Amino acid sequence: MTTDRRRDNLMRLAEVKARTKLSRTTIYRRIAAGTFPPSRPISVGLVAWYESDIDAWVADPMGWRSAA
Repeated sequence: MTTDRRRDNLMRLAEVKARTKLSRTTIYRRIAAGTFPPSRPISVGLVAWYESDIDAWVADPMGWRSAA
């Protein structure tokens, strides 16, 4: 099942940190472990997260697992 991302807001790192209360280091460690939504490149040197992915993680941080 593919998610339609056309209406999904993008969040930069500062917003993700504020929403999750996690540090930058913890976010990237969890991404590497597959327990946090991965960022997506939005231009050269810039990444963002889909708001729906962050919302899903906030709703169930211990149960969230990467679909990949």
